[in-house]
Amino acid sequence: MLTRKEQSLLDALEPLAQQKGVEIVTLEIVGAKKSPTIRVYIDTDHGVGFDELAAAQQWIDEVIDGIDPFPGAYMLEVSSPGIDRPLRTPEHFQRFIGDTVSVKTTGPVEGRSNFKGTLQAADGASVTVDCDGKAYGIPFDSIKRANLIGTVSFS
Repeated sequence: MLTRKEQSLLDALEPLAQQKGVEIVTLEIVGAKKSPTIRVYIDTDHGVGFDELAAAQQWIDEVIDGIDPFPGAYMLEVSSPGIDRPLRTPEHFQRFIGDTVSVKTTGPVEGRSNFKGTLQAADGASVTVDCDGKAYGIPFDSIKRANLIGTVSFS
């Protein structure tokens, strides 16, 4: 799910994140190669507010500056995972069994590459998504991108 460079940055950040009680939900590198944007999505047990984002921005920036992953400039964005929370690890999928998800695969699985439905099961090998009454077993290593499909209710 992550590129080699994204995974190396994540590996460098995770030990400090754990010490600080922060979960790095995912990390992505987007934009131009000469001045890319590094997006880091974080969460905590009590949610993410301005104070958590500001504090995380500081230590994440220090770690990434120490690595200097790109010659020249880059932008750093630190954000909450939002309503359409990315799913990256088997634990993420297990935590959200019963919720609606979108899963894109690297190639066809049972003739499909896009799945939107209810997450029924998850383990380290695969996830099961019910799409229109049919359960699809999706090997974990074939998942390109996955996220929750958030819903907003107005009371």
